[in-house]
This record gives sequence, structure tokens and C-alpha cells, in this order.
Amino acid sequence: MKRREFNAMTMALFGAAMFGKETFAQESVDTLTSIVNPEPPILNLCLNQQTPTGVVAGKMYEGLLSYAKDLTPQPLLADTWDISEDGLTYTFHLARNAKWHDGEPFTSADVVFSCKTLLPEVHPRARDVFNRCEDISAPDAHTVVFRLKKPFPAFLMAFETASAPMAPKHLLEEKDFRKAGAEQEPIGTGPFRLTEWIKGSHIHLTAFEDYYREGQPKLKEIFYRVVPDAASRSVSLEQGEAQLAQWQDIEPFDAERLSTLPHLAMTTEGYEYFSPMLWVELNCRKPPMNDKRFRQALMHLIDRNFVRDRIMFGLANAATGPIASSMRFYDADVKTYETSVDKAASLLDDMGLKPDASGTRVTLKFTMVPAGDTWTRIAEYVRQACGAAGIKIELQSNDLAGWVSAVSNGDFDISGNQLYQNGDPALGVARTYISSNIRKGVMFSNTSGYSNPKVDELFEAAAVELDQGKRQTLYSEVQKLLVEEAPVIWLCEQKYPTIYDNRLKDLITTSTGVNSNFGNAHFG
Repeated sequence: MKRREFNAMTMALFGAAMFGKETFAQESVDTLTSIVNPEPPILNLCLNQQTPTGVVAGKMYEGLLSYAKDLTPQPLLADTWDISEDGLTYTFHLARNAKWHDGEPFTSADVVFSCKTLLPEVHPRARDVFNRCEDISAPDAHTVVFRLKKPFPAFLMAFETASAPMAPKHLLEEKDFRKAGAEQEPIGTGPFRLTEWIKGSHIHLTAFEDYYREGQPKLKEIFYRVVPDAASRSVSLEQGEAQLAQWQDIEPFDAERLSTLPHLAMTTEGYEYFSPMLWVELNCRKPPMNDKRFRQALMHLIDRNFVRDRIMFGLANAATGPIASSMRFYDADVKTYETSVDKAASLLDDMGLKPDASGTRVTLKFTMVPAGDTWTRIAEYVRQACGAAGIKIELQSNDLAGWVSAVSNGDFDISGNQLYQNGDPALGVARTYISSNIRKGVMFSNTSGYSNPKVDELFEAAAVELDQGKRQTLYSEVQKLLVEEAPVIWLCEQKYPTIYDNRLKDLITTSTGVNSNFGNAHFG
């Protein structure tokens, strides 16, 4: 029996047993049942931006802007916007009839409160953006003006819903934001509102009847089913009990099989804003990872095409450097590393890392990412590939909290990581490599501890440069430098499969795909 046939049989047998009586078969073409995995810790998008939270809460909360698949800004809570010629002043003209789910009007006071007070305190990514503002003001109830300290052309890309979710001033002002935000029912301006959350079972959203975009939402309700078991998730799609799965819900090896079923379709569109990049994280503070030659040796040992084809099953592009090929300012003209044990061994010999009697040059611990079988297979492959040159890798299992603690505090040798690029290198790429973002205990900062003043200089110059051609030159230079330095081992640009009932229309219409508000989604 072939592996895929065995997996399919296993899913059918175990998945049916796992569901038991807890089913949400579609009863109406106005109802969408989606998988969510893992279950979100909370549904307040200001406080938590993890992927499951973004998927569900993105239907309730909104930012000022959305972004097309080509990353062009589109109206959301802001109808129009203007940018001054000097790039210092951004003026947003807000939707005039938007309301919060409790019926209170959405106004510029909410935007000023969110961007000036709330988000800088509780949202690390937004803090870095809005700290660039000299002032945020509201000349009237439907106009907001952001005045920057110096130009920052990525600023317009920072208003995606999870990057800058708007929050109700009247419910949170003068409160303990973290406490109140975690305890209060999520109140947003989006097309859906929370009706019920049964922990461990499902989250039920229903249409917000006073939504400000005419004719939206077209669905009456969305059920997000919590399904921890991978086999059960596949079976739920097969049997029509769920009509949507996204992100890492379906293992790559099973995505192709499901996509060929007559009632299902698959797309990898709708992740352009995030452009997720996977890599092997190296602790550049510690020897031998602090030696560029060792890092380059790893680049020669780890075959990115193997990862793409045999681990990701084609749902990825082999990475060439720090900026994904789907992003603006990507440059493919960088150093390449052919897969070669001999070249790796030569670099290791040059360092003085000679093999001992058993053939081992150095022993390192791989702090494994506790995020499913794909990451386990990546760790096992890295161990095998590095072993060919005498680098012994010991795999170290963790729970999620243990992994976050180890990586964010620098208590590791090597690990895995994945970050979103968030529409612009100044927002999602630079944070991994600039020395000012080495922040102990803060995950998804510069956790490798890599530091290079020239890299810092190039990223900062590109961040404030208004001329797009000059920005490209600066980003091209920093890509070449980083690929030479290899502070991490870039593996692949992941293309996540969104698998859905083929009757669903207008589902993936933006670069944030399943994290968008689904205002226009409907069954046709």
C-alpha cells in the first residue's frame, strides 16, 4: 500500500470516530463551517495576533485599509486617504456610517485612541510603527491625520486588520487594556459579531445587521470548529462537514488529494501580504554559529529544493534569501549555495572544526518547533543533512511555551522559525536582522542575536527613502550582504493551501485571504 493510500485510509477510520456527535453539517447556503486549529487563546486581535486569532477575529475587527493581491491599498474603515508630497503627513477620511457591534458610532476618536494609546502599549508590531509618529490628531469626527517624525513609505502598509486593529475607545479608555481586553466580549466594526464560544468545540459568529457596507455580509453565520486531530480535519472536508480549511489545517502531503475531490477546490492565493518564510534559526551569539564559515557550511548542507519537494510537497518556493519572491523589492541576484558536502567540509576544516575518531566535529541541540509533523520532518532532515559533514544534531522536544522561551531568550543552539513579511521589508523583514531589535524575551524579534552595523544602516536608509528605485537599490544591497553572511538558513517561502467547498464565491479576494472579513463571501 502506498503512503498516501495508507494516510487516506487512516483518516477515514480515525476521523469518523473522532467527530462522534459533534457535527456541524451545513444546513443552509447562508452558513459557512470552517476549521480552526489550534483554538485561539483569545479573540481580541489587539492583544493577540497569532494565526488562529487572526482568522476568526478578522471577521469582527477591522483596520483602516485592506490590500489587494498585488498589495495595493484598498478602502476598509477608511474610504480615502492622502499623502503629503514630503511623505510626512497621512490623512485618512473614514467611513461615515460605521458602527461598533454595540451600536455606538465609529469615529476618528477611536482611531486616535487605538493608534496613539492602546496599540503602542499592547501590540509590539504596531508600537514600532506608531512610535514613528510626531502626532496623531482628529480635526473632525471622520478625519484622522498622522504626522511622522521622518518619512516612512511603508507606513501605508501598516493598517491591515491584524497589524492595526481598531478598538472602541468608549469601552477601553482608562481601563487596564490587557485585563479589560481579555475579559470583555470582542466588539469590533466587522461584518460578523460573536454569538457563542464553546471552548474546545466551536466559535459561532453571526452577521452584524448594521454593517456599514451595503449588501454585506452575504453569509448569515460562520461556525469555526476546533478540530485538533489532523486526520479528522481532512475527513471533515471530505464529508462536507466543513467547507473551509486554511493555513496549516491540512498537512501538505494530503492537500493535493483533497483538492482533487469533486466538491472541493484549492488555492494558494491570499497569503501575499504575509509571504511566510521558513528558516533554520541559528544562535549567532554562540560558537560555532557566530562564525560565518559555519553558517555558510550549513547553507551548503541543507538542500532547499529537497525541503520544497519532499517535505512541503511542492507547496512552497525554495528561498533564495531574506525577502520572499512574492514581495516588493525582492532581488534574485544573490549568492547561491550548491548542495555540497565537500564544500561544507572545506569550510569546517578551515575553521579548525576537525572530526574526532567517531567522525563528529561538533554536537548541537535542535530546539524543535512544536507545530505539527512538517516541522518535525524539517528537524529530522536537518539532522540527517548536517550529519553528512560531521555535525551531530540532537533533537530536543518542547511544548509551545518552552520553545518560545528558549528561542526568545537565546537559550538554544539551532531551531526553526517562520515570520510573516507584512507587505513591506521595513515592516516584516528588517525586524529579524537589525541589532536594535535584539530584545531578550520578545519572540519574533532578532532572536538569532545577529548584528552587523552595515545591515542596520541599509535597512534604516531603505525604510525612510521615498524614491522607490533607490529603495530597491538599498534592499538589493542588503539582500546580497545577508545571503553572504547567512545569519539564518532560509528554507522556503511557504504556499499555504486554502481548501474550500467549490460553491463558495468571493472567498479569497485580498492579499490577507482567509484573515479578511468575508463580507462578500457567499455560496453560489
